[in-house]
Amino acid sequence: MFILPDLPYPYEALHPTVSARTLHFHHDKHHAAYVKTVNDLLAGEAQSTSLEDVVRSARGSDNAKLFNNAAQAWNHAFFWNSMTPEGGGEPGGELGRAIAEAFGGLSQLAEAFVTEGAGHFASGWVWLAAEASGGLKVLSTHDAGTLASTPGSTPLIVCDLWEHAYYLDYQNDRKGFLAKWFDTLPNWSFAEAQWRAARGEGEPWRYPAPLAG
Repeated sequence: MFILPDLPYPYEALHPTVSARTLHFHHDKHHAAYVKTVNDLLAGEAQSTSLEDVVRSARGSDNAKLFNNAAQAWNHAFFWNSMTPEGGGEPGGELGRAIAEAFGGLSQLAEAFVTEGAGHFASGWVWLAAEASGGLKVLSTHDAGTLASTPGSTPLIVCDLWEHAYYLDYQNDRKGFLAKWFDTLPNWSFAEAQWRAARGEGEPWRYPAPLAG
């Protein structure tokens, strides 16, 4: 059985960029519903070794309902870790150098990230990812689309483009939400660990292992 991971910070910790009210609805209702549906759909089957395996298997078997819920559960947990109350600022080290090489600098990455997310039609996710070639890329995925099951891409950070992620705080101003989010919340320490994992230095983030029973 897969769990709903706790937020890695208090509900009010991301205010004013993301309100406690939004996090309560987003985590306790939306994310929880995806996890519950995954567990319901897997009831009676052999226990999965990881949510990543469930996502890959569901995509490969065209089980759309299981894929959508498992991918959304994974994306949301990754999203919580992509943010920190001490976020924003300049990423340093190797990741900072990679950003400068790929985009010209953090301000250019911010522009690319916000433009990609704001221009994305309907629901989805906007990502900064490390490619197998060694470079960095900004991309968006539709609906439950996830980099958890995309060969050759390691996600570094993600922002949720579904309206429930921002509508209580920003109404229909997705671009305003993304600009403030990128300026204040990205967890560059988490992104740096993911970047190192993409280069074979450690393991990438994984969803918590399922509980027995």
